[in-house]
Amino acid sequence: MLAIFAIWLWIVPCRLFSDVSYSTVVEDRNGQLIGARISQDQQWRFPLQDSLPEKYVKCLVRFEDKGFYHHLGVSPSAIARAVKQNIEAGRIKSGASTITMQVARMSDRKKRTFGQKVIEAFEALHIEAQYSKQEILQLYAAHAPYGGNVVGFHAGCWRYLGHDGSNLSWGEASLMAVLQNSPSMINLAKKRPLLMEKRNRLLKSLYESGDIAQGDYELAIEEPLPSHPNKIPSTAPHLVEWYAQKNNGEYVRSTVDLNLQKDVESIAKRRNDELRIRGVRDLAIVVIDVQSGEVIAYCGNANSTVKRAGVCVDVARSRRSSGSLLKPLLYCTALQDGYILPNTLLPDIPVNINGFRPHNYDKEFRGAVSASEALSRSLNVPNVLLLRDYGIDHFIEILRRCGLSTINRTASDYGLSLILGGAEVTLLDITRAYAKMARNYEYSVASRNNDYNNPGYVENFEKSFILTDKAALFHTIEAMKRVERVDHMDMYKISGYRDIAWKTGTSFGARDAWSVGFDHRYAVGVWAGNAEGQGVAELTGVHTASPVMFDVFNHLTYSKKDGQKWFSNLKVSDGAEMKVCPQSGMLASLECPNPMKQVMPANGVNSGVCKYHHVVKVSEDGRYRVENTEEDSRNATYFTLPANMEYFYKKDHPEYATLPPYRDVFFGEKSKSNLGFIYPQNGAVISCVGKSEDEENAVLFELAHKRPMTEVFWFIDGRYLASTVGEHKLQIEMDEGKHKISVVDENGDKAEVRVENRR
Repeated sequence: MLAIFAIWLWIVPCRLFSDVSYSTVVEDRNGQLIGARISQDQQWRFPLQDSLPEKYVKCLVRFEDKGFYHHLGVSPSAIARAVKQNIEAGRIKSGASTITMQVARMSDRKKRTFGQKVIEAFEALHIEAQYSKQEILQLYAAHAPYGGNVVGFHAGCWRYLGHDGSNLSWGEASLMAVLQNSPSMINLAKKRPLLMEKRNRLLKSLYESGDIAQGDYELAIEEPLPSHPNKIPSTAPHLVEWYAQKNNGEYVRSTVDLNLQKDVESIAKRRNDELRIRGVRDLAIVVIDVQSGEVIAYCGNANSTVKRAGVCVDVARSRRSSGSLLKPLLYCTALQDGYILPNTLLPDIPVNINGFRPHNYDKEFRGAVSASEALSRSLNVPNVLLLRDYGIDHFIEILRRCGLSTINRTASDYGLSLILGGAEVTLLDITRAYAKMARNYEYSVASRNNDYNNPGYVENFEKSFILTDKAALFHTIEAMKRVERVDHMDMYKISGYRDIAWKTGTSFGARDAWSVGFDHRYAVGVWAGNAEGQGVAELTGVHTASPVMFDVFNHLTYSKKDGQKWFSNLKVSDGAEMKVCPQSGMLASLECPNPMKQVMPANGVNSGVCKYHHVVKVSEDGRYRVENTEEDSRNATYFTLPANMEYFYKKDHPEYATLPPYRDVFFGEKSKSNLGFIYPQNGAVISCVGKSEDEENAVLFELAHKRPMTEVFWFIDGRYLASTVGEHKLQIEMDEGKHKISVVDENGDKAEVRVENRR
């Protein structure tokens, strides 16, 4: 029998609190409580912690079980004393329960009877055989009732003291010890005298036993009781809720900085109050530390205490139309792959790509713009054409490797609208992607691989992030620093404004306004709109979201060393030094005047040589092009664009010099670049575009000619239509199907496009 008892005592494991659920408790990076979620059984019961405050332990042991450190779970002297007191009182006055026996009772949660008392005594012996005294105290403190649905010392500290209990006064420690003994007393309004008397009696006992000094005792009994219960802190509610889903019933140490979090939530509330007047009800903000990759502030939605539709939606993790936010990633990867150089000229002309006709925000065309300008001015047409030539499939793979987990459809599903907002991203993912660009440029590989190991993955960077070429990253950052600002942003320069690389975005239907920016220290992402998806007139990233982003940057703390620091300079060793044409932005050819040496991505050698500079024979006075055989001639270098690009380009570039005309009329190859179609482009699919009242199936064709007054003759499928002089536009009636539109000018120059008319 003794052998069986010994096996049960030391071998059979105790099953303490196996059916108890705990609250999810989320702390900031410094261990301060951000917020918590109630347990599954609707109790504020915090998970066990490794330590308890020394003052609380002394008060608890003195009050509950003076012989705790000397018995094995059952105290014979306490039993004898309880029997004597109960006989003298004629009723049950004392139960002789040790702290260990109370742990057994709280774990079983059965009705208190004499028989159950005997069982608790045996279970106490079992517990003492398998747990240390410290562990038993931790179990007791975590499960002691504190009235209502508050259970355990740590939840009780927040409820009644308003802090975590790590720095208790003697008055607070003694209060927490007596409260759990009689939770019915925890009505701070009605039973204050009784509670005060009980606390002070414990303090006197501690003083008489020598546990506290006289001065500490005198100060402690003068401490007032709490005036009222406190609410559990509720900062970053959407982040806390996310952890409650991922790490239910656990303590979670997040990377959020509580002080910054409060500042960001204050900004979000103030800005949200302003925006709601304009019908913009929801606002989300994310702040990331660039070097560590840690999320240091997370506002999933502003002002969550305001009752409104969508307030519970964590917009920072919601899939929303990306607007123009993917353009920097396209620019950077095209640089890294050597597809373009930073200032390679891209076409900015009317296009029709299988019925898709992108246009710029200002409805204007510029003929040709540098890739960096197309990014900084967020021009749609050049970026669409860059994506078309770069390849949608390839870009989608890049986006996935940049951590944009919501890019999960096929290239045919997205189409070229992918770069204009046809894809959905989350604020957290896109802010992290921008932060990674900054991080990969500014910090070493060793630093980049030293990721913060945090449960739940919210703060971790993926190590597969593919944009790593430092030269490509540098040129992307510089282009983003030049993003155009609107007039009202001048105030940020007055208030300590810093250089920021940033990008805005506005989705189709004005449903989403974005602004994401970074410097070498922080990345800040802002989304504004309505969580339920309603569009708002005049909702734009630059006017709605960017003021909030700059407001957050102005509240961030920089060390004296960081001061006004920008990203470090690009070194030759970070890429390769190349000669670049200053006009075309391409690798300089032998014909390019005044080439510049610049540090480019190593793959830039494959980007192509300038195709716009040509050496031609001109007369001595430069007025005419001439044949190579003519004696009174000289060589001249001209920068010439295709006719359809030149048509728009020269409007904004008065310095652009067109090729002079030939002195005599020549035919054929010499002048074949004199004309080109502006609209539609070759291969376009059209559907009665530009139809008039009189010509139901008419399509407006437009041609650019370097010498507009030259007569041009128009044909459809070999059939003559008409001629134009000056403004070369023609309405052409077309049947359904494929057609060839061709033109020839009076000098014999030709051009053609093939289109398909679909109704």
